[in-house]
Amino acid sequence: MALMPTVLLLRHGRTTANTAGILAGHMPGVALDETGLAQVAEAAKRLAGLPLVAAVSSPLPRCQETIHTALGDRGLTVEIDEALAEYRYGDWEGRKLSELVHEPLWKTVQEHPSAAVFPNGDAAAHTAARAVAAVRGHDARIAAEYGRDALWLACTHGDIVKAVVADALGLHFDLFQRISAGTASITAIRYTAERPYVLRLNDTGSDLSDLVAAKQSSDDPEPADGSEGTAGAVGGGR
Repeated sequence: MALMPTVLLLRHGRTTANTAGILAGHMPGVALDETGLAQVAEAAKRLAGLPLVAAVSSPLPRCQETIHTALGDRGLTVEIDEALAEYRYGDWEGRKLSELVHEPLWKTVQEHPSAAVFPNGDAAAHTAARAVAAVRGHDARIAAEYGRDALWLACTHGDIVKAVVADALGLHFDLFQRISAGTASITAIRYTAERPYVLRLNDTGSDLSDLVAAKQSSDDPEPADGSEGTAGAVGGGR
C-alpha cells in the first residue's frame, strides 16, 4: 500500500515588511500587519474542519504567529524546523526592493537563481534544497507514524513554498520564479511512491475538505480526490 499523506504549505500572513517593500529575511521586528492578521484568521476558518495530525514551522516570528493562529485551540504541538526558515539575504536584508532591482545580482536571482549567492548570505539553491529535503523528510516520518491519509501543516515563507512546489512539479530550480505563493496562501502536495501531486497552489479561498483522503484500494496509487488528471494536478483559487 502506498503511503500518501498530504502537506499543506501555509505562507505567513502579510507583514509590516511586505507593506514597506523591504526584503525582511531574518531581520527582527517583523510582525503581521492588520491585513495579515485578517488573512490568517480566514485561513484558520478554512483549516478548522481538517484533521491535521502534525504542525511544523519556520522559527521566524511571522510564521510562529501565523501557525498558532491558524491552528486555533486544537492542541497540536508546533515543531520548529530551521530548514523551513527564510533565505538569509546577507547584505540585502532590510533593504528596499525598489533599490535591489537595480543590483546586478537581481537579474541572476530572477532568471538563474541556481547561480545566485546573496552577499554574505545564502546560496539560493542550497537553501531551496535544504527546505525540500526537510518537507520530504517530515512527510515520510508522518506517513510512517500516521498512515496514508495523514494531513499535516507546515508554515513557511514564499520562496520556500515556491522551491518545494518546483521540486514537486519536477521543475529545475531556475524556473521556480514562475510560481506564486501569496501571503496566507495554502499549497497542498501529496507525495506518493510514484510521484508528488500538487493538489492546491497559491490557494486563498477554496473549500479544503476534499483534501481529506478518501479510502481507496491498495493497488491504486493515485489521489482519491480525482485531482491527478492532466488538467487537475494544479488547481484551487488564488
